[in-house]
Formats: sequence, structure tokens, C-alpha cells
Amino acid sequence: MDDELENGNLRPYVDRPRTFPNMRNKAYNPLIFRILMGMNVRVLLILLLLGFGVIFYIGARTSPIIVFVFSVCIISFLLSIYLTKWVLSKDEGPPEMVQISEAIRDGAEGFFRTQYGTISKMALLLALVILSIYLFRSPTPQQESSGLGRSTSAYITVAAFLLGALCSGIAGYVGMWVSVRANVRVSSAARRSAREALQIAVRAGGFSALVVVGMAVIGIAILYSTFYVWLRVDSSDSMKVIDLPLLLVGYGFGASFVALFAQLGGGIFTKAADVGADLVGKVEQGIPEDDPRNPAVIADLVGDNVGDCAARGADLFESIAAEIISAMILGGTMAKQCKIEDPSGFILFPLVVHSFDLVISSIGILSIRGTRNSGSKSPIEDPMAILQKGYNLTIVLSVLTFGLSTRWLLYTERAPSAWFNFALCGLVGIITAYVFVSITKYYTDYKHEPVRTLALASSTGHATNIIAGVSLGLESTALPVLVISISIVSAFWLGQTSGLLDEAGNPTGGLFGTAVATMGMLSSAAYILTMDMFGPIADNAGGIVEMSQQPESVREITDVLDAVGNTTKATTKGFAIGSAALASFLLFSAYMDEVAAFAQEPFKQVDIAIPEVFVGGLLGSMLIFLFSAWACSAVGRTAQEVVNEVRRQFIERPGIMDYKEKPDYGRCVAIVASASLREMIKPGALAIVSPIVVGLSFRILGYYTGHPLLGAKVVAAMLMFATVSGILMALFLNTAGGAWDNAKKYIETGALGGKGSDCHKAAVTGDTVGDPFKDTAGPSLHVLIKMLATITLVMAPIFL
Repeated sequence: MDDELENGNLRPYVDRPRTFPNMRNKAYNPLIFRILMGMNVRVLLILLLLGFGVIFYIGARTSPIIVFVFSVCIISFLLSIYLTKWVLSKDEGPPEMVQISEAIRDGAEGFFRTQYGTISKMALLLALVILSIYLFRSPTPQQESSGLGRSTSAYITVAAFLLGALCSGIAGYVGMWVSVRANVRVSSAARRSAREALQIAVRAGGFSALVVVGMAVIGIAILYSTFYVWLRVDSSDSMKVIDLPLLLVGYGFGASFVALFAQLGGGIFTKAADVGADLVGKVEQGIPEDDPRNPAVIADLVGDNVGDCAARGADLFESIAAEIISAMILGGTMAKQCKIEDPSGFILFPLVVHSFDLVISSIGILSIRGTRNSGSKSPIEDPMAILQKGYNLTIVLSVLTFGLSTRWLLYTERAPSAWFNFALCGLVGIITAYVFVSITKYYTDYKHEPVRTLALASSTGHATNIIAGVSLGLESTALPVLVISISIVSAFWLGQTSGLLDEAGNPTGGLFGTAVATMGMLSSAAYILTMDMFGPIADNAGGIVEMSQQPESVREITDVLDAVGNTTKATTKGFAIGSAALASFLLFSAYMDEVAAFAQEPFKQVDIAIPEVFVGGLLGSMLIFLFSAWACSAVGRTAQEVVNEVRRQFIERPGIMDYKEKPDYGRCVAIVASASLREMIKPGALAIVSPIVVGLSFRILGYYTGHPLLGAKVVAAMLMFATVSGILMALFLNTAGGAWDNAKKYIETGALGGKGSDCHKAAVTGDTVGDPFKDTAGPSLHVLIKMLATITLVMAPIFL
């Protein structure tokens, strides 16, 4: 079989009547795309050159570091264009594959257009709320001294919020745009070679990753340099550069806002369709996964794109943006405390780290070569091993470039050896990322003992499968928490011993050391995102192969890629949770600093022995559980609608099972789309409204009891407890769901009775339970954690 997988030798198969979805409508392109495509090429080129000229002019007036960041980002965009052209040059296969791909593309783009239309309306409403709050709040002493008026501050925050929301939406669209075009090309390549199919999926994911990371970096750089030039930063009677990063908080909040609703809506869509398709098709009717007779199969494949690609693009964009901004704030704060003459290096360090991330991740992506000699008879290589080699190369390069970055930007005469300590902090973060990926892979890859044990539990029934999966998920929280704990303490200690002292002679580099460790963890984010995008593209490719009824040997190739994709998706989620934990710690510190600035009194600790503060912590933990419950129940309710519809079609159209009648695919897509948009509102609104209501309520209570900081303290406790419980819950949900999925995949390879056995049916039940865990509630939680941190930063003035 290995030789056949590698060389694409197709075995004879019994041809069946082929039924394909005829759902093709006029292709949708966003308005800006239609405008650009309608312009004269020369005019467009001139406008691009003028735009680049303005960007580089503003960057040159800000700092040479910004010019470097702009240059790397633009080069990475050019590379992403090359990757796109390379992927799109590959053939799409026979007409039946193209028809299915076009149906998936239409469904994904239609849902995206409707979903983001709803999100944009909510974003505009929230922008008006933020504007109202900032127009009536009191400015900080720093803002008064710099001449930054109340109205100017309000408009800057709102503009940053809307820009962050817009860029997050674009990042989501980019992720979906490439996946709906690459899936059919991976399917076609699988007819020839497993290695070629792997390379196309990786390069398609690489395009999305480079654009998402590049947009996050260049967006913040443009915003920073624009504010720098417009506000005449560091000139007399103007804002100091160390206070400038606080103006970027709105950008992170906008990105978090869109990412949360994108993840919720997309997650509900994809998992409701998946659960509905599996329960009726695989369990009740006994037909294969992605069988063309299943009316919900197109909705399932559309869901892979809107949930795993569009939502993940927005999610990773938000992660990177939030962590860059928090590190910039802490860098400026530390430079101010230490009286460093030129603090720009400490502030702009995160942008440079991610610029190098684009470079080294590009090398890792391009290191995955194409098809070997077709005459080779050696066994097929494990796709996970190939991806791991690229990741190992990226890790080695990230260590080198991180050391270079710290020596370039973090060297200061006040502490000549501090840069080396910070380089070690970065190494701690890089090791943490690597260990996190390894731990998640151990718990979710069927090559390792935990998933095989879970598969074995399926042999004794559905209940034992569920018990084993839940216990595996609970157990999987231990090692990551230990790793996070060690990394935070190690990075903080290295920062404290860096030699940087404040005016009173106290060591002050601890928090910034933790920020540098976070940057180290994210120094290979583009390659991690590439591996994540690989998963849904491979999953879609398998669906297209099954629906177009290709030979079994082709499906075997896509099954192998799909199983690896499940593991890479799970490792990315683990990576995102780890970085969210570190980033939330930084954002929590930034929140306390901002409260102290507004209150004009120290705010260094939160005492949970105060009853109201302890209650705030309980409310934060409750928020995590209630949010998770609502997200999972949303999938359940929507899946029930899908199940009823699929059952109805099987009953009313008995010819479907004999390929004599064609299922109504569009009906299932419409049901899932409308339901997911309706269901995403309640948990999303809960996440946004809760900290505001709690903060205002306890602010009023504090006013009447003589405790003016009570509202801010309760919100701090809420944020702290929500972060801790959210990390644990997200780890449990993501790992348990991924393990259930791959336990099913392991049985489908022929182990323990293979497809159709009682063991397989029990594994399908476990996979169905795990679907909303790993693709709806789990990924939404780490977005929620960071959004709580950014919303408290933005809304801090109303808690006092």
C-alpha cells in the first residue's frame, strides 16, 4: 500500500452512478476586489507605488526599525503572491471534482459575506459605545501633559478599534479564499502522488499564514508610525514615545472582537454540519464519511473553510496583534522606569521578532519539496514527519534570529549584559512552544499510546469511549500547565536579573522578560499557522475525493493527510492556548498600570480576601463555564435541525441511497448558515457585556461604601480567574476532541475491526461529542481570554 500511496497507482474499482451538487452561482468577490480588478493595470501599479512611498516616508520619519519591518512585510507579501500563483497553476482534476469544489466555494463565500455583514454592524455599534465612553471620561495626567485632548483620544481609540476589526476580517477572508481554491488541487494531486498533494496543501496554508502574520505586523507598524508623525511624538510639549503603545489597545480589541464572533459562528457552522452528517449518514445509514448521498456533506465541507480557515485566520491575527501590543506597552513602561535614553528598541522589538518570523517561516515552508522520482519504490514518508522537519528548521532559525534581534534592539549602556538575559527569555519561549506542540501531538496523534488506548476503549462500547476521552482530556491539562508555570517563572527571573534598575535601584525587568518569552513562543507563528491551515485543506480534499467517487487508493492518500491535519490543528490550538496564557499575564499587568495612571495612586496587587473581589473571581470562572456551555449547546441545537432535515430527505427521497435521486445539499447549507448566525450572538454578547456590567456595578457599590477602586479590583479578579479557568478548560476541550477524532481515524485504518465495526461506531460517537469541544468552544475560549484582557484595558476608565 505504501508504494501505491506514493506513486498513485490506482487500483480497479466498481464505477457507480455519479451525482454531483449543481449549486453553482455567480462567484462572489468583495467590493474592494471588484474595484481593483476593474482598474487599469498601470493605474493600479502607480497607486501601489504611491502607497508604498507614503508608507516608507512615514516609516523613515519614525525609525529605521520601522523601515526594516515594512520592507520584510512587503517582501513576504510578494512571496505569498508567488505561492498563490504556484498553487493556482496546478490542475483541478476532472469536471466532477471541479463541480463539488465550486459548490463548496459558493457556500463558504456566501456564509462569509452574511456572517461578516452581521459582525460589521455589531462592530460599528460597539465603536459608538467606546466613543461615548471616551468623550466623557477624564484624561490621564500623561495625556494632559502631552496635549492629547479627550476628543482626540476618543477618536484615536475608535479608529484603532475599527482598523483592527477590518484587518481581522480581511485575515479571515484570506484564510478562506485560499482554502476553497486549494482543496480541489490537493484532491487532484492525490491521484498522482501523496507528496505532491502534501506540498500543495502546505504552500496554500503558507500563503494564508504569511498574509495573516504580515498584516498583523504591518498594520500595527503603520498605526504606530502614523500616530508618531501626526502627534509629533517626542517633540516639546507632546506625547512621549513610551506612552504611544497605549493608543494601540483599540486595535487589539477590534481584532479580538471580530475573531471571537468569527470563531463562534464558524465553529457552530462547521460542527453542527459535521455532527448532523455523521449521526445520520455514518451511524444510522452506515454510509462512508463524505458520501455524496448524504445531504449534509456539502455543508460539512463548507464548514471546514468558514470554521477552520476563515475563523482561524482571524483568530491567529488577533493573537499576534494582542501579544505585540501588550509587549510594546510593557517595553515602554520598563524603559520609562529605567530612564533608558532611546526606548524605541524596547518598544519595537515585537515587530522585529515577527518580521524575522516571516523570513524563517518562509524558509520552513519552501523546505518541503515536491514529488520524488515516480520510479522510487521506497515506503511513503510520514506527512507528520515531513512537516516536523520543516518545523525543526524553523525553530533552529528562530533561535538564531531571536538572539540577533535582542542584541540589535535590547542592548543598553545601563545594563550591557541585559540583552543576553532577554535572549535567554526568548529561548525559554521557543522551548515552551516546541514542548507545547510535542505534548499536544502526544495526546492527539494515533501513533502514541493515549489515542490508541482511547480507541481500545471503544471496543467495549460507546460509554467507555466517552469516559476514556473525558479522562484523557482532563489528564492532558497537567503537563501544559507545568510548562507554562516554569516558563513564566524562568522568564520573570531572567528579566529581574538582567541588571536593569529603576530610580530607586530595584530590579524592574521581570515583566518585560515574560513579554520577551511570549515573543519567543510566537517567533515561529507563521509556520505553526501554515500547519494549521494544512488540516482543513486536506480534510476538504478527502471530501471531494469521496464525493467524486475516486478510487480507494486516492482516498487512502487523503485519509493519511486528513489524520495528520487533525493533529496539526490540535497542536496549533495548544500553541495558541499557551501563548494566550502568557499574553493574558502581560495584558493583566498592563491593565493594572492603566488603572494606576487613571486613579493616580499605586495599583500593584489584588487581594482576593476582600469578599467583593473574591466574588469577581467566581464570576470570571463562571463566565468560562457558561460561555462553553452556550457554545456547545448552540452546536447541539443546530445539529438537531440538520439531523431532522437529513432524515426527512432520506425518507421522502428513498432513491438517494441507490443514486437514483439527488440530495438537496443547498437546504442543509441554508439551515446551518442561518442557525449559526443566530446562535453566535448570545455567547458573544455574554463575553463582551459581562466585564462591563460587573465593573460598573461594583464601581457604584464602591462609590457608596467609600472604596473608589473597588470596581477596578473586582474586574482584575474576574480577569485573573477567567484566564486561569479558561486555559484549563480550553486545554481539556481541544485535546479531548482531537483525541476522539484521531481514535476514530486510527480504527478506520483497519485497527480493531476497521470501518463499520461496533468499535468504529463507538468511536464515531466519541468523535461526534468531541466536535463542538475542539472546533467551537475550545478555540473560542482562548480568543475570549485575550478579548477579556483587551476589553478591560479599553474600558478601564469607566471602572473608576
